Amino acid sequence: MAGVARFVASSLAPAAQRFAPQAAAGVLRQVLEFAIDGYQRFPGAERIAENKLSKSGGDVQLAIEAVIDQHIRLAGVQGFVTSIGGLVTLPVALPANMTGLAIVQARMVAAIAHLRGYDLDDPRVRTAVITCLLGEDGVTDRLKKSSLPTSPLAIATAPVFDPDLDRQVSAEVVAELIARVSGKRMALTVTRRVPLLGGAVGAGVDGWSTYRVGQYADKSLVRRIPRPIEP
Repeated sequence: MAGVARFVASSLAPAAQRFAPQAAAGVLRQVLEFAIDGYQRFPGAERIAENKLSKSGGDVQLAIEAVIDQHIRLAGVQGFVTSIGGLVTLPVALPANMTGLAIVQARMVAAIAHLRGYDLDDPRVRTAVITCLLGEDGVTDRLKKSSLPTSPLAIATAPVFDPDLDRQVSAEVVAELIARVSGKRMALTVTRRVPLLGGAVGAGVDGWSTYRVGQYADKSLVRRIPRPIEP
């Protein structure tokens, strides 16, 4: 296992070093564009949300559960990254699987935000969507360490957009994604000699991660109630 750990660390260290906060923010902005706007046969977040809402008879919670279920399955499908033709325009310093999984999870969270009444064109909401990719444990840990100042809900409903916070969140999310890839690669290296087991482990890890992120977004992004119009 020590040899595996060294292999993983040596593989991921160069990518981690390249991602300064500005670079991380740039990559995640492109991830969000794919997730929210869609691309070719990869529908955007709002379209997915409205489709699930229609099929759920207008029940928002049922639509959210359907969105999460769909993206868990999608995350578990190996090779889904290749279905997004424009993915090659993203900086390739991030591993392809990690980039593709981030797009899938970001679209899921953005769809949940849309169903809860948030404006996906609002930069504050987009920062909140990215923050949710940390998951509940990731956000809680960073709040304790003061490396993250507040929750996704507070970010989405802040009085103004904070570009410095957006860069800080982006750097934390990229670090988290790299850590996840490290753990996944270690598991895959251990199981690579067992036929089919490696693929099952990879699909299971991605599916479980997506489930956790979806549950956290569902819990965090509570229904946005429009402010009453003052006379």
